[in-house]
Amino acid sequence: MSSTETPYETGRGFGLSSREARVIGGASTLMAINVLLMYVLVVTPLATVNDYLFSFPIVGAIAYGAAIMGGQLVAERGVEGGDMGIAFVGMVILQLAFGIFGAGVLRFAPRESQLTILAVTAVVVAVLTAVISAYVYARSKTFEHWGSYANYAFIGGIVAILIGTFVAPVLLLGFVLIFLGFLLRLGWEIWKVRDQRSESVALQTIGVYIAVAGVFVHVLQLVMRYFASRQ
Repeated sequence: MSSTETPYETGRGFGLSSREARVIGGASTLMAINVLLMYVLVVTPLATVNDYLFSFPIVGAIAYGAAIMGGQLVAERGVEGGDMGIAFVGMVILQLAFGIFGAGVLRFAPRESQLTILAVTAVVVAVLTAVISAYVYARSKTFEHWGSYANYAFIGGIVAILIGTFVAPVLLLGFVLIFLGFLLRLGWEIWKVRDQRSESVALQTIGVYIAVAGVFVHVLQLVMRYFASRQ
């Protein structure tokens, strides 16, 4: 047993309920829209936003972090209050935050390679998600602490990026910690889908989508580096 788990019997197998399938389907649809948005935005002036924000890396990190947190809060408030208009606004903020960031990363690749890069990234993210999901569902234990560990990783990542703004080599540590934070959050969100069956499908869909999108934009950066190294 790892230190990130505590005994907790769920009595669950590997079969997915209809509620779980709706969460997965909804999050997958939102992610597909986000990938399409990245591909569309990459040919617009919005794709250059990263150049300005990340001229000081900590500014970019805080700006996107605030957009993601703000979008999530607005979307969740709309869902909890039964106001789909507010929920939609929150989702637009989230889609734009991940979409603009992804487009900013993707714009350095030739246009004819961009769909391939997005496809490779999607496959890698799908495999990572499947591995984490299989691990969570295979172990009848709580993964509640993964949410806290994810927050610690995010905080550590922000601190590392702050230092890296002035000492560039430390930026790599910030990238690793933020990436780890989204991976841990993904495991936590999957655990909530598995065990917290009283929570609304919409809220869990938003949570899974945000975690997957966060993993996606980090994998996208790695795939971009791989393709660049082959040219």
